[in-house]
Amino acid sequence: QVQLVESGGGLVQAGGSLRLSCAASGLPFSRYLMAWFRQPPGKEREFVAGITWSSLRTDYADSVKGRFTISRDNAKNTVYLQMNSLKPEDTAVYYCAADEAVVSRNPGIYDYWGQGTQVTVSS
Repeated sequence: QVQLVESGGGLVQAGGSLRLSCAASGLPFSRYLMAWFRQPPGKEREFVAGITWSSLRTDYADSVKGRFTISRDNAKNTVYLQMNSLKPEDTAVYYCAADEAVVSRNPGIYDYWGQGTQVTVSS
């Protein structure tokens, strides 16, 4: 049974930092492309960042480029999202997702999803 479990969310002031983690089990993690999405209140789920299995290629939404960094540790079956210079508009539920084929900004193509972790940025 595949499980993706996010952690690290919370309440932070604007300008602060958080590090999200997503621990994967039940799948050959090193062969999966991983991504982070987020869903702000009342809005659709949106792509945040993605990383290939070898970490050679990453992709970021324009809104987070230069502030967020995605990374992975295949030995620990974990993907991370380091979030710096947080803004109130970063407030959302953050989800990690896994796909075997391609890093995509389309949430519909991902095979597996975590349950999400809440990030709230106060002004």
